[in-house]
Amino acid sequence: MRKLVAPVHYDFASSLCYVAHRVIERLAVDLETLGVALDWTPLDTAQLLGWRRGEPIPEERRANAARVARELAVPLAIPERWRDARPWNAAALLARDAGRDAAFRDAAWCALYEEPGEPALEAVAARVGLALDRDALAAAIPRVAQLTEQARDAEVSGVPTFVLAGLPLAGIQDEATMRAMLARFASRHRTRS
Repeated sequence: MRKLVAPVHYDFASSLCYVAHRVIERLAVDLETLGVALDWTPLDTAQLLGWRRGEPIPEERRANAARVARELAVPLAIPERWRDARPWNAAALLARDAGRDAAFRDAAWCALYEEPGEPALEAVAARVGLALDRDALAAAIPRVAQLTEQARDAEVSGVPTFVLAGLPLAGIQDEATMRAMLARFASRHRTRS
């Protein structure tokens, strides 16, 4: 069975994207059974939504992220400030180019949301065998900006966003709901093919 590809837009600055990563991780067998592959694409949410990097995250947003994480059983320490994740997102593109995107994403999520302190991007990349060249990293940041504008044009209005059959669906739901949405996507897409 040919895999169906569903884009997923994310940003390492987003706590909810971390939650989505962990929920989707628990659906790995379901995705395989459905024949669905997720194509994770990093965006710059600050650019997309006009948020200020380094600014305190409003308490209502932090409370919402905490509620979603609790409801979806994902332990989460929410940062107090909106992280400038552009270098991390750019490194994800370089990891994709090197065929190490899944390993890098997981290592980055762990470093940013599970480990104490402020992680060093180069050290996290090295964990998965990715040597980051400063020039290549700097050149990848505009690629993230371009992907962000393409996502905006495709009506992506936040992260995480799953694009199923061209329809952007923002947010993360419980495993049963995600499984049902992905199964419906797979069924409808295969019927049309």
